[in-house]
Amino acid sequence: MKFTAFERNLQGTGASRRLRNAGKTPGIVYGAGKDPKNVELDHNALYHAMRKEAFHSSVLEMELNGQVEKVLLRDYQVHPFKRIVLHVDFQRVDSTTRIHKKVPLHFVNEAESPAVKVDKCLINHVTTVLEIECLAEQLPEFITVDLSQAVKGQTFHVEDLKLASHIKVLTHGRKSPTIATVVEPVEEIIAAPVAAAEPAKGKGKKK
Repeated sequence: MKFTAFERNLQGTGASRRLRNAGKTPGIVYGAGKDPKNVELDHNALYHAMRKEAFHSSVLEMELNGQVEKVLLRDYQVHPFKRIVLHVDFQRVDSTTRIHKKVPLHFVNEAESPAVKVDKCLINHVTTVLEIECLAEQLPEFITVDLSQAVKGQTFHVEDLKLASHIKVLTHGRKSPTIATVVEPVEEIIAAPVAAAEPAKGKGKKK
C-alpha cells in the first residue's frame, strides 16, 4: 500500500493540537540508519487506510518530499471514544532489516472439510494472529491456514502450518500453540413436557 506524508516542522502539544484541528495527524518516521523525521498525514486518508488489514501487517510505501521509502506501521494512538487517530509511528526498512511483526491468520476451505461437510462439526479458531520473525521485504501480508482436510476430533498446531523457510514463528516459550480445534456438534435433547399434577381432592366436612 502507498500513502503520502508531509514533513512537519512545528513540534509540541500546541502544534499537534492545531494540526488535528486542521484535519491532520502528526507522526514520526525513524530507522534504517537515518535520523528520525517528524511528519504529518491527512487524517481521513489515514483513518480509512488503517481500517484495512494490510496497513497493519505489510510493508508500506510512504511518499515524502517526492521520495518513496518503505516503512512499517509500528505504533499509533487513538482517541478514547472519538474516531480520531492522534499519532502514528513508522519504521523505515530496507533489504537488511530483520523484524518481529504480528501477522493475521486467514482460515480457508473450512466448509469443504470432512469435519464440517460430513460430520457437521464446528471449527474453533483459537489463534488469529501470530508473531513472526523475518526480513522486512519478505514479510507476508497474512498466513493462510488450509482447513480442507480437517476431520472430527482434530487439533491444529503452529507446527502444522506450511510456512516459507525464511519465516520463524515466535512462540515465546510455548512448544507449539494451538491454532484451531474441531468441535463436535452438541446433540440437543428436548425433554418431554411434564404433566402438571392434579391438586389433591380434599374430604368434605361432615355436617
